[in-house]
Amino acid sequence: MKRIIIFGNSGSGKSTLAKEYTDKYELEHLDLDLFAWEDTNPPQRKALKESLKEIDAFINQNENWVIEGCYADLLSPIADQASKMIFINPGVKTCIENCKKRPWEPHKYESKEAQDKNLEMLIDWIKDYENRNDEFSLQAHRKLFDQFEGNKVEFNSNKR
Repeated sequence: MKRIIIFGNSGSGKSTLAKEYTDKYELEHLDLDLFAWEDTNPPQRKALKESLKEIDAFINQNENWVIEGCYADLLSPIADQASKMIFINPGVKTCIENCKKRPWEPHKYESKEAQDKNLEMLIDWIKDYENRNDEFSLQAHRKLFDQFEGNKVEFNSNKR
């Protein structure tokens, strides 16, 4: 059974690695962005309980999966169900460069132009990764990784 959690800063390469694993191991893929946010403008986080209910349903419907995102508060409650944990931590500079090169994500944005309108805000958010104290922070990701007692790996670059 393959159940893989991938997390890190925005732009770290989570979605790219998740797609590689999805294709290589025929896993079901869940991008936590789909369950973390209300469909509102501006976007608002869903209640944690509601997001976790949706994640649990995904896990119960799929024996083999890869779940990826930057939400330590959503990953921590399901970490014990993972067979492997991957922390992608290539550094802020690499994350920013990856975001600048990111292809259009049609499941998140109506157009490439709409996606690019958020780029400056996203870069500012990425720059604050090491200083924040929230569920998206380096501090929260490090704690999640350090507490996991199973098979785990930390990648400090996008070269694997």
